[in-house]
Amino acid sequence: MSRPFQPGTLGWRLLSGTLAWVLATLVITGLILTDLFEDHVERQARGELLMHLNQLTGHLELDAGGRPQVLRELSDPRLKQPYSGLYWQVDGADGQPLLRSRSLWDGALSLPPGPAPVPGALQEYRLPGPGSVPLLILSRVILPEADQSASPGPLRLMVAIDEAVLRQPVRDFAGILALALGLLALGLVAAVFLQLKLALGPLERLRHSLARVRTGEAARLQGSYPAEIQPLVEEFNGVLDHDAAILERARTQAGNLAHALKTPLAILANAAAREPGELGRLVTEQVGTARRQVDYHLARARAAASAQLPGQRVAVRPLLEGLLRVMGKLHGERGLHLELLPVRGDAAFRGDVQDFQEMLGNLLDNACKWAASQVQVALESGSDGQLVITIEDDGPGLPEAVRETVLQRGVRADEAMPGSGLGLSIVADLAGLYGGSLNLETSPLGGLKVRLGLPGG
Repeated sequence: MSRPFQPGTLGWRLLSGTLAWVLATLVITGLILTDLFEDHVERQARGELLMHLNQLTGHLELDAGGRPQVLRELSDPRLKQPYSGLYWQVDGADGQPLLRSRSLWDGALSLPPGPAPVPGALQEYRLPGPGSVPLLILSRVILPEADQSASPGPLRLMVAIDEAVLRQPVRDFAGILALALGLLALGLVAAVFLQLKLALGPLERLRHSLARVRTGEAARLQGSYPAEIQPLVEEFNGVLDHDAAILERARTQAGNLAHALKTPLAILANAAAREPGELGRLVTEQVGTARRQVDYHLARARAAASAQLPGQRVAVRPLLEGLLRVMGKLHGERGLHLELLPVRGDAAFRGDVQDFQEMLGNLLDNACKWAASQVQVALESGSDGQLVITIEDDGPGLPEAVRETVLQRGVRADEAMPGSGLGLSIVADLAGLYGGSLNLETSPLGGLKVRLGLPGG
């Protein structure tokens, strides 16, 4: 039995497609949010560096000797802690450091050589700082006001922050975001699974209902279904009802045809029996042939129709017991011992009850005709869920050379026995129409063993 989310099923396709879309969406969302947060952190860091650079510019003055000095400490306490990750520095016109924050300790900020910057313009750098740690640096060149003789020339002011200080909040945010999106993904997966389970539930119920029709446990699809599926169920039930009506009409017509033909054939047979000579014998022979042909083809036509009709299931045990009782009465004068070995109570034949009775009736009647004193019937399970019914007798048996021949229409093993020669051929044809088989073997009782394979339910 297939499961709704096995690979290759509709549920698997819907689930895998939805999950792939959900996971891709969450991954893309996580990347975008992380990138936006990183951009926000960098903009905030630049704003902080610009604030410190403005403070440094405002607190910088020249003393009487024209040397720059910072009158007040900048507000961030990290500038007083060695290698805290936040630094400032003032370079002279020759590029040599004149002043620097205590956080730089014995280190210095060094910018690459390049064209002289425009005074007042901001410049941004990403360079290694103390300990080769990557830094984000904002720089500005100013021209301090002083006497021409005491002017130190252009001064370069720099503030810098360790990029690790910027990356840590991003890493923390990415971790929290991954956890949140992971929980969201699990919730969405559970919701999608539950939604598909509920959505595909009616299809699973429909499959079980179809299986019940196929095995003969039900004649129509049972239950109510969503509006999208109910029309399909009604159409399928309509097809089943239509096929059942056609079968019943075919049976009725077959019965009518049988009665219509048997009456004139009986009249001809009676008339031929009263007519002496070659003509009477010829008519009697041909009427008998016509009767056999009518019986054979009517039985085969009825079986061909019923074998294709789903929704049929026949309990085997009651039918076998009933047939054995009938055979016991028909052959009661012979004192035969008819034995039915233990049969499962739930054993069933997926087909028409009349076809089953005709097949088993023919086989049991043949066994009783040839049996010396005993007929034994058994039921076992074959491959692919088939029922295998064996009928054995202790009669003379049948030579292996003629076993295939007697299954042909109109061939009889012993002309002395009454019958039309159609019994075994009809059984073989009916079994074949149902996808079964009929085999003749030697019985341990000494006579013939007939194995009839039929679809089980």
